[in-house]
Amino acid sequence: MTLDKAESGKTYEVESVDLPIGLHIRLEALGMTKGTDIDVTETKEHGTVIMKLRGTRFAVGKGISSHISVKEVAVHEH
Repeated sequence: MTLDKAESGKTYEVESVDLPIGLHIRLEALGMTKGTDIDVTETKEHGTVIMKLRGTRFAVGKGISSHISVKEVAVHEH
């Protein structure tokens, strides 16, 4: 699935980023690399996703979120 389809309050793992190289490098610099966990804190109607990634909170619009493949991370009970 892509990040624009993510649900608030869930954690997802980045599988791939399919964006132009300039944007891809920018997101990598922010820590968005394959295998990284993203905590989705809020989603907006038009595909904007507000997330926490490696301790930093930021938002991306649908133009970006629709090109980031993720999978939901199972919640581990302790």
